[in-house]
Amino acid sequence: MADERPVELPSIGRVADTHAHLDMLDDPVAALVRAAEAGVGFIATVADVTEDAERTFEQLPSWREQASAQLALLPGQPFALPEVRIIVGCHPHNASALDTDAEARLRDLARDPRVCAIGEAGLDFHYDHSPRDEQRRAFRTSLAVARDAGLPVVVHLREAHEEGAAILAEVGVPEAGCIIHCFTEDVPLALRFVEMGCHVSFAGPATFKKAGLIREAAAALPLERVLVETDCPFLAPEPYRGRRNEPAWVTLTAAVVAASRTEAPELVTGALYDNALALLGAGMTQP
Repeated sequence: MADERPVELPSIGRVADTHAHLDMLDDPVAALVRAAEAGVGFIATVADVTEDAERTFEQLPSWREQASAQLALLPGQPFALPEVRIIVGCHPHNASALDTDAEARLRDLARDPRVCAIGEAGLDFHYDHSPRDEQRRAFRTSLAVARDAGLPVVVHLREAHEEGAAILAEVGVPEAGCIIHCFTEDVPLALRFVEMGCHVSFAGPATFKKAGLIREAAAALPLERVLVETDCPFLAPEPYRGRRNEPAWVTLTAAVVAASRTEAPELVTGALYDNALALLGAGMTQP
């Protein structure tokens, strides 16, 4: 069982959670408040068009309004509410449901100014909740939507990295960019994706005690291509492993990634935030 004692989060300046699922949290409003207190300035939350993507679009203004009101009541220095953008797409688990109507909804939602990327798209050959041919089809469709919308694509690959890389090489990385989400593989594969024009994002597993291989990858990449995320409510970092994750805890992953590199930690964490805004925060001004 995970240690239930609270942990003081590192104070590392502004940080971005580039992949969250706010709609899966028990209390998105409270999570936004805690994220603000932790210094999280930007969150990209995922909405799946084959499930209930519209809920995120409809409720996000209310979540932010309520969180802002709660922050105003806190004593001490005022906290800035995180900017929240939306990643909209079709998870490979749901690839079979990405039919013509769902693709039309995806293209329509992609025009919303709050949308920052298409995804999470890709291949998951661990669970195979959708047949592999359907996953391949949906992945190619998502890449086409991202290209047409002028948006980056967020890629989920599990036990399918070689084929995922082959499809990206065949179809081409969208001009707006590509994020390999929750990277857990080795240095050569990470560098391969960077050479293709991708960013590589690290989540809670980078903090696990036996995850030296992941930290080596985080250390080896060009700093301008590195991102961090939570994938909350999944994959909570140490020392919260096994609990429901939330955006505030991206600070723990960012601190570990910074410690794994040779640059000054403050330079790394600043770059992580800048990288996220440059790729996903169009129109934002840095606070």
